[in-house]
Amino acid sequence: MESDNKNCNENNNKFSVEGNELSNFLFESAEVAAQSFIFIVFVLVFVFRIFTVEGNSMLNTLQNGNKVVVWQYNYQPARGDVVVISKYGKLKESIIKRIIALPGDKLYIDFETSSVYVNGKKLNEYYINESEFGPDIDPAPIPEVVPEGYIFVMGDNRNHSSDSRSNYVGLVPIDKVVGRAFFRYFPFNRIGKLESAKY
Repeated sequence: MESDNKNCNENNNKFSVEGNELSNFLFESAEVAAQSFIFIVFVLVFVFRIFTVEGNSMLNTLQNGNKVVVWQYNYQPARGDVVVISKYGKLKESIIKRIIALPGDKLYIDFETSSVYVNGKKLNEYYINESEFGPDIDPAPIPEVVPEGYIFVMGDNRNHSSDSRSNYVGLVPIDKVVGRAFFRYFPFNRIGKLESAKY
């Protein structure tokens, strides 16, 4: 009888230990899952953003439907970067364009020769879709010097892009720049890094 009681106690202890191990495992798994979720949310909110290109204003660099990863954490605008800009003013949706000039830059666009000059230097715009382009259909004044707090942007498909040449977009406030598009992950046959233009 004593032996039966002893076996019963041992079995109860065994079940108790196994139950505690299961509870600990489930608790630790839930904790890891919660931490992973918080980390992913942090990364997606503060570090990276996902953006789908709409329209053809950035041909041939980007096409309609391309999906890109945007670096936004502590991003400082630089000439030649492809950036996502959030809606503001007349702009009713986010757009993606290339930075041409920064605050304080001297800017000149020669529409007769389709040439862009920044600080007196003609840009080598190897990335544009057409070698010739004209002003926007609703042109905005081109500043001789980009004012503080703003950048001047243009699409790579110059004849089919509403950008800083137009009153619809105009000069872009720096605080409306979401970040730099640095990687295309769709379509799969065009996966790869997006290089900034070197001026």
